[in-house]
Amino acid sequence: MRPAHLIGPTLREWPQRSQSPWGRWLFRLAVGQRLPFFRILGPRVLELEPAVCRLLMPKRRRLQRLSGDVQSSALASLCELAASLVAEVTMPPVMQSAPRGMTIEYLRRVESAVTATARLDKREWRDAQTVAVPVSVVDVNSTEVVRAVVTMHVLPRSGR
Repeated sequence: MRPAHLIGPTLREWPQRSQSPWGRWLFRLAVGQRLPFFRILGPRVLELEPAVCRLLMPKRRRLQRLSGDVQSSALASLCELAASLVAEVTMPPVMQSAPRGMTIEYLRRVESAVTATARLDKREWRDAQTVAVPVSVVDVNSTEVVRAVVTMHVLPRSGR
């Protein structure tokens, strides 16, 4: 367990909110307020702790193409959100990150809800650096449909 001064607000809030459907909904609302671009995805946090973030994105009509499969832009946004959240809860609160780029492979057509898992196994956070966050997206059959690496620029927060 981390000392309290090394836990950011998102990681502090999740264990309390994740215990009930109402709390998870409030947590999702709070994330949507901070990151409004991702609200359209309707992501549900399944797991959030240092080094791992798992998000469920239900299949929604507004995220589909005419052919019925999920838009590639929605899948890329889901990967970016998972990488951003895992970076936020893994880094100490005195650091901040911003996505700088992404390499993404679309392996199969996506015609169902998906689960994105981002992992960040890093323990040393000092100066400005670039960190690669791998993200894997699987469908309801546990078949990997998207594989991405999101590059995050990490630096100390100013004014602290």
